[in-house]
Amino acid sequence: MSIFLLITSLCFYLVSTLLYLTLLVSGKKGLGIPAHLSLIAGFFLQFISLVLRYVEAGYTPTTNLHEALLFLSFCIAGFYLYLRRIYRIEIIGCIIAAILAVILIWAVMFPVAIKPLPPVLRSYWLPIHAIFSFVGNAIFFISFCVSILYLAAERSIKRKTLFSLSLRIPSLETLDSINYTCISYGFPFLTMGIITGSIWAGLAWGSHWNWDPKETWSLITWILYAILFHNRLAIGWRGRKTAYMMIVGFFSLLFTFLGVNLLIGGLHSYANW
Repeated sequence: MSIFLLITSLCFYLVSTLLYLTLLVSGKKGLGIPAHLSLIAGFFLQFISLVLRYVEAGYTPTTNLHEALLFLSFCIAGFYLYLRRIYRIEIIGCIIAAILAVILIWAVMFPVAIKPLPPVLRSYWLPIHAIFSFVGNAIFFISFCVSILYLAAERSIKRKTLFSLSLRIPSLETLDSINYTCISYGFPFLTMGIITGSIWAGLAWGSHWNWDPKETWSLITWILYAILFHNRLAIGWRGRKTAYMMIVGFFSLLFTFLGVNLLIGGLHSYANW
């Protein structure tokens, strides 16, 4: 049942992408509402799918790559819908809907069977640590997309190569404001993800910090975003600097999320999908 809902959710994301693309190309603003409603429908179906998966498995579904991708995409959709209430910009909706569809297609390519949890994961810290970490990752994923959009828009303006689609890109000030909103929310979630992970590690392994590759790369990622957040508040980093730093931070985040498990291993090898 959860897979059926997941596939249905994917269909809504695809419809949303198609509607958004048509809106951006044709300029028919009336398509914005059905595109947004389709994305909301996909989000709620995905939520029900995750709840059913939780009931079937008996634990928070974040313990293999299939589940992790589902949970991450759900968090991305949720934070985008929150941003959409503040910034009514359709082109970001188009990007996010397409990305959600791609992530779900990728997720269903991995084994979906529910397996018993390793002893170390049988903890009430699993949902706490997972929620903070995944929400933080999702927010910075959106900030990465916004930063790419910012740099593309800036380049287009400087070279005076404006084309019809670029006219629908929000102003640089708006994109920079979204980036600030992302770092304001994403950094505390990322910080709490590391703190709760450290507490859990202390209970599971007897040490709060083991310099495991996952922990080390999490710290590197945190430092990058901490530098960005500090410089934004203290010395007024804006615009291009913020965008570049967001992109660097995201690649570090991506390597922590996927690269460490797939290429290095370590104490977190139980999650070597």
